[in-house]
Amino acid sequence: MKMSQKLALILLGAAASALVGTGVIRAADDEVDAATKAKIAQFDKGPATIDVSAYPAGIQKNYAVFREKCTLCHTLARPINSDFALPDEWSRYIKRMMHKPGSMISNTQAKKIYEFLVYDASVRKKALFDEKLAAAAPADKAEAEAKLNELLQAYAQK
Repeated sequence: MKMSQKLALILLGAAASALVGTGVIRAADDEVDAATKAKIAQFDKGPATIDVSAYPAGIQKNYAVFREKCTLCHTLARPINSDFALPDEWSRYIKRMMHKPGSMISNTQAKKIYEFLVYDASVRKKALFDEKLAAAAPADKAEAEAKLNELLQAYAQK
């Protein structure tokens, strides 16, 4: 990254922080209702690590990216213990996080985080994954199953 780009990024971050501090831009916590704040607090109190030693090597590498990037803005416990399980839930969450100031999550990193979280949900959160899948509309269910199968096949070959 060029020096001018780095400087622009730093100045942009400082301006965003100043705007949040003055109330021109509301901080993320101000935009969340009390019930959601309580739910997030519960997620934050749960385990903050996952034993990925039995996961495919590529997924283990993606876990490292997940750990590095996601802890820049919130506890790792939050996504680990969240009630997201299906691929589309993770996709929406990651896209939202990518656009938060300071996340600096690239498209490549977002893909790795997504793949880790979808894989992990299909293994560690299997009951929740299956429950949500069973409740999904037939087209959504088929799409989720296809995304998971594609991911499983990709990492089975690695």
